[in-house]
Amino acid sequence: MNIIIPMAGMGKRMRPHTLTTAKPLLPVAGKPIVQRLVEDIIATCNEKVDEIAFIISPAFGKEVEDHLCSVAAALGAKGKICYQEKPLGTAHAILCAGDTLAGNVFIAFADTLFKATFSIDTNKDAIIWTHKVEDPTAFGVVKLKDDGEIEAFVEKPKEFVSDLAIIGVYYFRDGEGLKKELQRLIDNNILLKGEYQITDAMEHMLQIGVKFYTGQVEEWLDCGNKDATIYTNQRTLENKKGSEQLISPSAVITDSTIIEPCFIGENVVVKNSVIGPHVSLEAGVVVEDSRIKNSIIQSHSVVKNAHMHTSMLGKNVTYIEMSRELSIGDFSTQI
Repeated sequence: MNIIIPMAGMGKRMRPHTLTTAKPLLPVAGKPIVQRLVEDIIATCNEKVDEIAFIISPAFGKEVEDHLCSVAAALGAKGKICYQEKPLGTAHAILCAGDTLAGNVFIAFADTLFKATFSIDTNKDAIIWTHKVEDPTAFGVVKLKDDGEIEAFVEKPKEFVSDLAIIGVYYFRDGEGLKKELQRLIDNNILLKGEYQITDAMEHMLQIGVKFYTGQVEEWLDCGNKDATIYTNQRTLENKKGSEQLISPSAVITDSTIIEPCFIGENVVVKNSVIGPHVSLEAGVVVEDSRIKNSIIQSHSVVKNAHMHTSMLGKNVTYIEMSRELSIGDFSTQI
């Protein structure tokens, strides 16, 4: 099986954190988002993966490319870098990995993490993973027949047809067939809001007899903006506690309390502080005289005298809350 990870978006909703770091390389519970995604795919699908194609912007640079290839190699697969130079839609992005569209193909967009246990039925033409949502009007959903086969794809339905939202994770038994359908969109200039979309390809595949089925995930986690990423960090810490070593032996923790689950990276220093729950401190972070919860502090940052929650600090940040001189009378409230 081959895996394709489209991740060429510049992550504008995550600025300023994506000004210097590609969004899929932002950390969640101690690992880049894309690394967690690929690890979870391989752990859950129980299929031998030959090649992992990462579709990126040329602007990401060699350091990002090398890191992605090392992620693939660590999982026993060949890493391949493909470029999408212009943001022309999901179908166009996948087609940028044209040579990888061969045989069994698993596709997952890199701003999505999920919790699931499944085994791919490689006899099925295609599987689209979904998650039940309270408000389907904000999502693309699948409409099912009585036997569980997908009857239609409906984009942001105004009236209820299904509460099974498409999460951006797909399996196709015939990668070459998918490639032809994606190329058909390009050749015939079939656009939706100025972009080539995979849903248009799948609609045509339904019409010509390809059978689509759905699989459901237990939890769907988004990394589209700061608050969503912090929530994903929280849920990932909860899901991984007990199965991963989240506190590095090299961390130095003095006169402090760690309220788990937290990720404490290599050579982190924590003094006279309360950390957690749901905090990730990346490698080399220093925290002194602070209270931090539900936050992500990226590598080699320094935090002192701070009371912080639901926050995200980038790499090499120095944040020190200054002490203040106060004169407050009786029966007062200062917030």
